[in-house]
Amino acid sequence: MFADFLRRLTAPEPTRLPDPDARLALTALLVRLAKSDGDYAQDEIERIDRIIQRRFGISPFEATKLRGDAEGLEAEAPDTVRFTRSIKDAVAYEDRLGVIEAMWEVVLADGVRDSDEDALLRLVAPMLGVTDQESALARQKIVGARG
Repeated sequence: MFADFLRRLTAPEPTRLPDPDARLALTALLVRLAKSDGDYAQDEIERIDRIIQRRFGISPFEATKLRGDAEGLEAEAPDTVRFTRSIKDAVAYEDRLGVIEAMWEVVLADGVRDSDEDALLRLVAPMLGVTDQESALARQKIVGARG
């Protein structure tokens, strides 16, 4: 189902993804992060839905559908390194920085900073072109907002 999308995303010279495709790719990264500790918990699923509703200005129904599609894409996507590097080349920097904030929200959704999730986020951030410092600032922003 996602073969053509993945082929376009991982092409040697990918073009910028249209907004719906960028949303799908970035949501798939959130799903991959939430699954990285082997426990794709309901609170993480609900958090992803709330994040994408807010970030993309979509309804709860649309968010559930987007997440469902992203779960399918994540299952078919290549390894995290190739998938993330492909997203970097096809998605605007501002959106990539925003997804790092969203990823921190997912990591912290269950109140536990799991080492597997933390390690994946530390791996993904530089591949998205986001520095460690920018990622740390994003984490602090999320922690501060949770207050």
